Amino acid sequence: MAEQANYDDIIKELQEKYTKIDQDTDDHLYGLLYSKPITYWDYIQTDALLNLQIQRTTLPDEMVFIAYHQINELIFKMILWEISQVAEKEDIEVTFFESKLMRISRYFDMLSTSFNIMREGMEVEQYMKFRYTLTPASGFQSAQYRLIEFASTELINLIDYRFRKDIDRDTPFTHAFEHLYWQAAGKDHKTGKKSTLLINFEKRYKDEFLRFMKNYNTKNLWTRFKELPEEDQKDKELISAMRHYDYTVNVSWVMAHYNAAVHYIESGIGDGEATGGSDWKKYMHPKYQKRIFFPELWSAEEIKNWGNNL
Repeated sequence: MAEQANYDDIIKELQEKYTKIDQDTDDHLYGLLYSKPITYWDYIQTDALLNLQIQRTTLPDEMVFIAYHQINELIFKMILWEISQVAEKEDIEVTFFESKLMRISRYFDMLSTSFNIMREGMEVEQYMKFRYTLTPASGFQSAQYRLIEFASTELINLIDYRFRKDIDRDTPFTHAFEHLYWQAAGKDHKTGKKSTLLINFEKRYKDEFLRFMKNYNTKNLWTRFKELPEEDQKDKELISAMRHYDYTVNVSWVMAHYNAAVHYIESGIGDGEATGGSDWKKYMHPKYQKRIFFPELWSAEEIKNWGNNL
């Protein structure tokens, strides 16, 4: 408690703190005389946050769609925050690794179960009207989700399975980028021409993605796991946490998203196409691309049946 502390000691610690960063302690103490006390709404930036939901139509349920996706992006930010701590930690050990993985998994567990808000929280008729104002945008264009993938596993595990035999760690990042599994969802499968969805996405984020891919090439979750002592890699609780995270992200969450999409897109109203024009079933369903972050932690049989029974 501050009132129980020795104030001389507090002043000394403050002086040490500011001396380390070449600051004058008296200046900072003097500034406290004029600073305002913090409030909840200022700290959380409530007004700014609640003014970010801008509808494109007059349909009430569009607000559900916007707010829900913004909440997802905030949770993605929290996930990336946790992953970065694993990536940057110098002397990583099992307990720390496992605790971070379970935090991340809980976020994705929440995302998976929350899809009922989308599936049951919007009238089909309303969604099938306002969705056309979103064309050619798509949830496909969530940059943070792509960053989570890059930060979770080695790049080879995100390459379209058709091209994996020709790509390795010496492959230029620009070439690997063109063969990521999700590229196929943004291209005409006959001509190979990129859709407006993909062109816009790459124009905005490609440079950032390439930098991030290079940065996490040697410190993604899978690489950090394999840096652990061999005995630690056999830790049952850590392996369980790794598998839980992998399955939650690449099966549970994906299928929750997929089922919500089916509920609306195949409702019989509209043309059955995704707003971005992607082949959404083959892009989303885990049985097609078999997105697996930590393949060596799964048996050959488990990989073979990945997503098949859903």
